[in-house]
Amino acid sequence: MAAAAASKARHGTDAREFDDAASDDGFQYEEVDVDALVSEALGPSADGALDDIDRMLVEVERDGAAGDVSAGPPRAAQPPGPEGSGDGGESFGHSASGAALPGAGAPSVETRPTVIDDFVRNFLIRAGLLRSLESFNREWFEMKARGKLRPEDATPVPDVYLRNQGLEDVVTRLRVELKHAEEVASRARSTWDQFRKERDFHRMHHKRVVQEKTKLLIDLKRLKRHYEAYEPTIEELKAKYESAMKEKMLMRLERDRSVAKLRSLEQQDAVNPHLSTVVDPPPMAEFVHGPTVEGHEDTVSALAAHPTRPIVASASDDGTWRMWEVPSGKLIMTGAGHGDWVADVAFHPHGTHLASAAGDGRIMVWDFAAKGRAAVMSDHTQVAWGVDFHYTGDFVASCSMDQTAKVWDVGTGKCRQTLRGHVDSINAVHFQPFSSNLVTGSGDKTLSLWDARSAHQIHMFVGHSNAVNDASFSLRGDTIASCDADGVVKLWDLRMVAERASYDLGEAAVNKVAWDASSSIVTAACDDKMVHVINVSEARVLGAMRGHEDHVQACVFDGTGKFLVSAGSDKTIRVWGRDSDLSGKSEGEGDE
Repeated sequence: MAAAAASKARHGTDAREFDDAASDDGFQYEEVDVDALVSEALGPSADGALDDIDRMLVEVERDGAAGDVSAGPPRAAQPPGPEGSGDGGESFGHSASGAALPGAGAPSVETRPTVIDDFVRNFLIRAGLLRSLESFNREWFEMKARGKLRPEDATPVPDVYLRNQGLEDVVTRLRVELKHAEEVASRARSTWDQFRKERDFHRMHHKRVVQEKTKLLIDLKRLKRHYEAYEPTIEELKAKYESAMKEKMLMRLERDRSVAKLRSLEQQDAVNPHLSTVVDPPPMAEFVHGPTVEGHEDTVSALAAHPTRPIVASASDDGTWRMWEVPSGKLIMTGAGHGDWVADVAFHPHGTHLASAAGDGRIMVWDFAAKGRAAVMSDHTQVAWGVDFHYTGDFVASCSMDQTAKVWDVGTGKCRQTLRGHVDSINAVHFQPFSSNLVTGSGDKTLSLWDARSAHQIHMFVGHSNAVNDASFSLRGDTIASCDADGVVKLWDLRMVAERASYDLGEAAVNKVAWDASSSIVTAACDDKMVHVINVSEARVLGAMRGHEDHVQACVFDGTGKFLVSAGSDKTIRVWGRDSDLSGKSEGEGDE
């Protein structure tokens, strides 16, 4: 039993050394009670067996103390029992018996090869196989106690295993480094692919730039040859340009002189010869119904008298205008070209041209000598209702449903002035004789007097209670006659700038008014199928001429003053005059 106690004490010391070694190499070791295991394995004869084990351990310790403690090749055998050398079997400068090494001046460290059982224990602990470790220790010490272990079983671990373990560590470390290198290589590969794509892109871009450069060089060479071939032409054109500029300057000077002359002519109103001329008024009481002309296919909306000859022009809703001889009613000329009905016509002061206004908004000037159109003006945006010539014949005034009146240059066909001020359709426009003033009558119930040279509104006449259908100057130019849709005719004195007289002709609308050459008689074409006659000098209504079967749209005195011509919605033109002046007896008579 004493031997068992000594063995137990020794094993306790060895266990502490085992724990110290385990703390050094980082492995966890399990303390095993060898005596208990041996006693359990041997049974009642444990004391004798333990004595034998103690004796064997003493021999091993003696052999170890007598051996070489310096590092060298691994020993052939290890003493049985747990030496507690740990992983690597390290000893700290003393032998198993605790005696210091002879000749050693200071403690030294000796590295011993790991024995097989420690190697297995370390492996099981590192793998976490604790139950396997317990079974291994039990069986190992049991066989060792029984002496069944061969000497070669307790030898150190062959160097190849240690090398394999080292190589495994190196392989593990290399695998980590390889994985890291693969990650770096992957990133480098993506970067390289990006660089390769950029290289290809820049290479392609460079090739394209080179191609464009080559193309530009070729184009430049071709253009250079082209321009060199055109050098003589450029010099020739330059000479022509200089010559044209000189001619342009001369033409500009000539134009400025012509414009100055034209402006001086426009600003100078001519003397009205009718102011000093005394003309007897026509004997309206003796006027009877003369020939009836049927030539249009629709309503005859307007009439105009030739300034010097017994000729009348008519405008119709059938889209044509016609010229007739008075009083015979012989057709002289027909004009067609408007895209809609013709609303009004006017003769040139010299009788060589005719102006027409139509529902298509266009103003046309017709040349009798050329038998065609001389000018077309189309700045109006809506229906053109009226047209009239300036006394010089160089300008035409027109009015439209677009609430404007315009003054046109006949020579160029351009609009010179636009008169704005009315707030409804302008139904009539007429120039003052031998003047640049004109009058307009509008659906806004007013008349306006304008200066055509400056487009300035001189005066507005207010007095009508309904839309003004027509307004016309007397030949003397001092009085305006106007009519409205209520059947009222008013006279306006330009010298007093006031209303002179008013005549109510009934409930039927008055469509047109006309002056005779003496400026004493005014005739009114009405919707009551009659032409009313007013004596301005006597300020009374003389009577009415009956004969039309529908609304009377227009009336006018011919250039000789002998005849009155009327037209209406019954598509007829009727001539009125004294029986002696008419070519034949009329079937009807004029009623007063």
